[in-house]
Amino acid sequence: MARRSKTPRWLEAARRRGTEVVPEGGRADWLARALGRAGVMPRASAEDAIRAGRVEVDGRVEVEPFAPVGPQSVVRVDGRECSLDARVWVLMFHKPAGPVVHGSDPEGVGTVFERLRAVLPESLQGYEWYAVGRLDRDTTGLLLFTNDERFVRHGTAPETHLPKRYVARVEGRPGEVALQRLREGLALEDGPTRPAEARLREVDVVELTLTEGRHHQVKRMLAAVGHPVVTLHREAVGRVVLDVPEGVFRALRDEEVSAGLGFALKQGA
Repeated sequence: MARRSKTPRWLEAARRRGTEVVPEGGRADWLARALGRAGVMPRASAEDAIRAGRVEVDGRVEVEPFAPVGPQSVVRVDGRECSLDARVWVLMFHKPAGPVVHGSDPEGVGTVFERLRAVLPESLQGYEWYAVGRLDRDTTGLLLFTNDERFVRHGTAPETHLPKRYVARVEGRPGEVALQRLREGLALEDGPTRPAEARLREVDVVELTLTEGRHHQVKRMLAAVGHPVVTLHREAVGRVVLDVPEGVFRALRDEEVSAGLGFALKQGA
């Protein structure tokens, strides 16, 4: 069955207002998200400010967070003009075991978003940060964050085939037969996997590089060849290799994003 396209929320808001006109000057967006992308304030804070009547668009108070805006829109928050020009940020974060890649954690351990914001400088606190893919609660390693949903789609789309390298300590001692099965691809309950790169680093440590990202895929693949995962760590995405200590972040350079992750940057677009 073909996937039904979802109408953008800013366009739904435009229709409710009696117009489907896309803002002039290029890419359209909705107000609260545009403020978060541009680093004015995170989206939830932006929605509160908009509903409180603190935000003006083109000279009038706007109380609809999903109001469509474009590069030529003049936006003021508390009377101060705010630029909607947004550079694409991509952050590398070394996720520790424990926090979840969700907006909230019912178990009270915390989320990766809370861990990231705790170490961000003031200059980056105003952005809305999106995790690019997921890591399980007990999985450590490289997790990418961005302020731009286009990069999220690039980093998670199946057709991108962006390689992700994992290191897994497993039960037992995998032999060449198990490694070859991983290399050739396995039949899992949700279909066959793409071929993977697999090699031993130690007698019970497997390095596995995937070009797809299904739910619990590494754990399911290794369990399927008889070697359940004990610990799991992601050390690279594309040609970007984790190089910061646990709980620490750094911003990727433009060349790392373009050449290392294959994303065509058009800063300010």
